[in-house]
Amino acid sequence: MRWLIKSAQIVAPDTPMHGKQRDVLIENGIIASVKAKITASDTETIAMPGLHVSMGWIDSRVDFRDPGEEYKEGLLNGLDAAANGGFTGVVVMPGTQPAIDHRAQMEYLLSRGSSHVVHILPAGSISKHLQGEQLAELYDMRHAGAVCFTDDHPVERPELMRRALEYSSSFGGVIATLPYDLDLLGKGCMHEGATSTVNGLKGIPEMTETVRLMRDIEILRYTGGQLHVFMISSARAVGLIRNAKKEGLAITCGVSAQHLFFNESALSDYNTHLKVLPPLRSEADRKALIKAVNDGTIDVICSDHRPEDIEHKDREFVRASFGIGAIEQTFSAARTAGISTDTFVDRVTRGVDAVFNLPSRSFEEGQEANLTLFLPDAKYTVNPSLLMSKGVNNPYIGKTLTGRIVGVMRGNRVTRSSIQA
Repeated sequence: MRWLIKSAQIVAPDTPMHGKQRDVLIENGIIASVKAKITASDTETIAMPGLHVSMGWIDSRVDFRDPGEEYKEGLLNGLDAAANGGFTGVVVMPGTQPAIDHRAQMEYLLSRGSSHVVHILPAGSISKHLQGEQLAELYDMRHAGAVCFTDDHPVERPELMRRALEYSSSFGGVIATLPYDLDLLGKGCMHEGATSTVNGLKGIPEMTETVRLMRDIEILRYTGGQLHVFMISSARAVGLIRNAKKEGLAITCGVSAQHLFFNESALSDYNTHLKVLPPLRSEADRKALIKAVNDGTIDVICSDHRPEDIEHKDREFVRASFGIGAIEQTFSAARTAGISTDTFVDRVTRGVDAVFNLPSRSFEEGQEANLTLFLPDAKYTVNPSLLMSKGVNNPYIGKTLTGRIVGVMRGNRVTRSSIQA
């Protein structure tokens, strides 16, 4: 099938095509022509006011709960939700049951998703069975397709982090971590601040994040290698990352869309759908995160998609599970929070490519049609009946957001979004 995208504004920061309004002809999954005006027959045409197109977006942190907890999402359903959110690629976490800790499991994951429009970029576990003791088969998993290695929770033993960074540096692997100290976390369930005090809930102090981040930066300074911090949530963490980058350390970091959109005050009504880890922090922290996205200190924006069922969320706040399942609102949440279209696109395209050492992509004739189509200024109200994810823990339901997805393309595969304006 041939596709013709009419009068779309191209979003490709720092390239000659950026900001230009063009027709784009897709033939056999390849960008065949990009011109001011294209007339072609026998095509499926996509045309609407305000249409924008960019290279396909990649979500740098998702958990589809498969294998082990497929009833909460499942791999193929999760990929459908990712496409509905504008993503053509997802970095899938290994914290499943069993864990993705060797080549065969990774090949199984890739095989199951091979025919989908959304490309799976698997993360392998750092340690065998996620137990934090013995290194998993990192080199073997890298050659099977792993884009990074993580235990999907904090690495408690400093020696394991040291060995992982040293070993992975020998073949250009990326070690990814979550920076919070489990001892300091304790039984905390939200940011330690004004709202936790009023709510009478045990808080999670900022130092839970910064103490662990300082340790990992110190290990990186000693070992070398490449370290990616999946998510940061505080102004102090931004400062630590910024200083480490100035020093020349190979460190990158991300932030979730929900941390750009919400602050701790959103939990004043004990909304368990907003119970996340790291927690939503102060308004000053939220503003610092937005500033860090805009100045490039934060490299990527992710969904941190972690769908849950009703039994794990519809309960007392202290007993509810951590996690948000809102991959379909990642773009619109970031846009509504004030992130510009150009910045968001850059963080989910070039930003992710650079963090995980992925092959460079470009918006030009002769390249694969790996594209996201969207309306950055279109407003819509989040309707649960139009969402693909099984997760009940979507805090945006009923909210009016800015930025709607039209569809995604990857090669000969095309999916239109179900989200309506």
